[in-house]
Amino acid sequence: MLELSILGFLYETPLHGYELRKRITALTGHVRPVGESTLYPAIKRLEKAGLLVRESQPGPAAAPRQVLTLTPAGRDELRRRLADAEGPDVTDENRWFTLLAFLRHLDDPDAQAAVLRRRLTFLEEPASFFYDGERPLRAEDLDDPFRHGILAIARATSRAELTWLHSTLTSLGST
Repeated sequence: MLELSILGFLYETPLHGYELRKRITALTGHVRPVGESTLYPAIKRLEKAGLLVRESQPGPAAAPRQVLTLTPAGRDELRRRLADAEGPDVTDENRWFTLLAFLRHLDDPDAQAAVLRRRLTFLEEPASFFYDGERPLRAEDLDDPFRHGILAIARATSRAELTWLHSTLTSLGST
C-alpha cells in the first residue's frame, strides 16, 4: 500500500519527501500513519529497483532538498500493479481505496474495468463480520445493537459502492 501510494503520487508530479509524506498521510494516515522510519526505507527500495530517482534542488531556505521523480520503469510498475490488483488489493477496504485513488493512471478503460469487476465480484459474495457456524449473519439476526450497527453501516456502504461500480463500469463501456 505504501509503495503503491509513493508510485501513484510521484506519477502525478515530482515531490520532495516531506510533501510526499503529507499526501500519503492525507490518503491513508487515519488508518496507517506514515512515519519517516517507514517512508524513507520504502523510497530507498524503489530507488534501488530503478523505479524512482532523487535529485538535489535548491530549497526555499538555504538547505537543498531531495526531489523524487518517477522513472519510466516506475510509471510502468505503477500501471502493472494497478492492472494486476487482486486478492487483498480488492478485498481490503483500505488497500482498495489506495488503489482506487490511482486507478485513473491505468490508461486502458478495459483494464480499469477488469479491476472494478474483481471488486464487484468480491462485494457480491455473501459475507458478514459475524457467523453462526458457516452461515453469515445479517444485521436483522443480531440482538447486539453495536454489531447490528456494524452490519447496517457495512450494508449501506456496500450498496453505495455497488451502485457506483455498476455506473462506472457502464461509463467505461463494460458491464
